[in-house]
Amino acid sequence: MKYTEIHSLSVSEIAERISTEKANLSKLQFAHSISPIENPNRIRETKRLIARLKTALAAK
Repeated sequence: MKYTEIHSLSVSEIAERISTEKANLSKLQFAHSISPIENPNRIRETKRLIARLKTALAAK
C-alpha cells in the first residue's frame, strides 16, 4: 500500500486497517514459527505497512 493510498484514508479507516494488519502479522509470525513460510519477507513488509499506517495516523 502506497503512502498516497494511506493518506487518502480517513482516521477511522486507518485505525481499522492497523488492527487488521496487526492480526495478519501475528498469524504470519505464528505460521513462520511452526514451519518456515514460503516468503518470510512478507513479515517485514507487514511490519513496515503498520509503521506507515501509524505515522499517517499520527500526522492526522
